[in-house]
Amino acid sequence: MNESQSPIRSVDRDRGDTLSGDDAAASHASQSTGEAGNPNLSPLEGGRWRPVSPDELLRRNTASSDPENDEASQQNQQRVRLQRRQELEHKLKANPTDLEGYLELAAIYRDEHRPIEAKRLLQQAKQIFPDDEQITWELEEAVLARSLQQLREVSDLAKRVNSADADRELERSRSDWAHRRMEVCRARLERDPSQVNYRLLLAEAKFDAELFDDAFDDAGRLVELDEYSAAAHFLRARCLLSNGKDLEAMKELRAVALRRAVVAPPALRRTALRHLVELSEKLSLPSTGKLYREQLNHVEQAIAAEQQSAAK
Repeated sequence: MNESQSPIRSVDRDRGDTLSGDDAAASHASQSTGEAGNPNLSPLEGGRWRPVSPDELLRRNTASSDPENDEASQQNQQRVRLQRRQELEHKLKANPTDLEGYLELAAIYRDEHRPIEAKRLLQQAKQIFPDDEQITWELEEAVLARSLQQLREVSDLAKRVNSADADRELERSRSDWAHRRMEVCRARLERDPSQVNYRLLLAEAKFDAELFDDAFDDAGRLVELDEYSAAAHFLRARCLLSNGKDLEAMKELRAVALRRAVVAPPALRRTALRHLVELSEKLSLPSTGKLYREQLNHVEQAIAAEQQSAAK
């Protein structure tokens, strides 16, 4: 699989409401198989199996004009998938060198939300095909999916159970999710250093691992690249805020909110301006705070107008 066509997906850079590292961790990371599928679609829409955002991993409850038919269709698809899974499991026992069989069965496991089985199967395939790029890629996907699955499960438990044990397990799961992303990003950069997007994703994972200085330095290597500049400045601001360096953070936030050479997405500008307003109040800077509030009003009006236009 061409790695440039299916990168690990970051928090959507058009969304600016992701300042919290915990929110990003509880909400990041993969389906479909082989070269088939539109790379511009999510796996749930028929795209390639790749790390995806949480919104993609979560099944959407779409409105249905005929719920009974939809349910019957879903049950039929499940029966077909079950039959095919059983066929492939028997086939691979008899023919353990069937590369396509491994990939198809792993995709079925993932579609059934069973990343543990996908990981186990692909580890077996990796022993047989140690140099196959697609097996390596899908195994990384399965590792990420399992880590994210654990984080979600523990997050749900921690919401229901107020205990020190649940909190510790949640922290462990967050750390695991960050470190698994770091491992995959490093591995893919080692295979192809030209994939610059992984450098930003690596920096984001380091931030979630609370390696704020490392994340700040990594993001700094991307600020001169127009495609990544706004996101890199915003990540550097998050690092500085986490280290209690409010004035330095304001400089990075201004690069996101006010820079004319490279205009950040509106939602990201809005978030940067909101934080600038808050920091101005915190640091007793009324004049600059007024400027930021005016800019924030303009951006919010523009976003509202765009949303109204899209709704028509």
